[in-house]
Amino acid sequence: MKKFSLLLAALLAIVSCGGGKKASPKAVVIYFSQQNSTKAVAETIASSLGAPTAVIEPVVPYDGDYGQTVQRGQQEIQSGALPEIKPLSVNVEDYDIIFLGYPIWFGTYAPPVKTFLTNAHLDGKKIVPFCTFGSGGLNTSVNDLKALLPNSEILPGYGVRAARMDAVASEVDYFLRSNGYIEGDFTPLPAFSGQSPVTEAEASIFDEAVKDYAMIKAKAKTVCQRDIPSGKEYLFTATNLTPEGEESETSIQVYVTVPDGGTPVFTQVLR
Repeated sequence: MKKFSLLLAALLAIVSCGGGKKASPKAVVIYFSQQNSTKAVAETIASSLGAPTAVIEPVVPYDGDYGQTVQRGQQEIQSGALPEIKPLSVNVEDYDIIFLGYPIWFGTYAPPVKTFLTNAHLDGKKIVPFCTFGSGGLNTSVNDLKALLPNSEILPGYGVRAARMDAVASEVDYFLRSNGYIEGDFTPLPAFSGQSPVTEAEASIFDEAVKDYAMIKAKAKTVCQRDIPSGKEYLFTATNLTPEGEESETSIQVYVTVPDGGTPVFTQVLR
């Protein structure tokens, strides 16, 4: 029995020194959601990962009408206010990777998320942002995350327009596979072609994609494109138009997807 115990101890020592399977990083999905769009993305990610979720809840909820919510959110962002939030249902320090979800308000994450980020101990953590938005995408909020969390690793994230929630399941699956968070085959997306002046047909694709969105009044000037699963993706550079319909000196970039047999839809705007 003594010899057996010594042998078992030796085997355990070998495993602990690298002979066994490396433990997978522990992931948690933490999010704030005002109108359930971000919640839907969070639940999709958590289900795919088999990870727990925790909700960022403000003590004083944003329960006014749309105008009141916008006014309060804008005031908080402009003043740098940190609305008080309730304690999370998880201990952040127990996890290695945090999937952090939020709606984009005025170009960045909503104020309750800033409260969480300011008060949590996130040094050394890996942060995977995901967001929902009306038009603008993930990029500006990622810059703000990097500035606020210089000692955390901000990894590539996922964003989706609230008008495109039907695409979440397939896009989240591809995002998680392509970044190695879940196992499974995927086909890497090709690079965009070089930018070139828009043709009449390409200008029509741009106009069709943005026609129903009042916040985009622009004229497509150049475009690049690439094939994607079940369709084609375009990246337009467009000049903003004045209220009189004249071209201004400012421009935007607009991503547009055209599914096979479908109509063009814009997926995000870079301002």
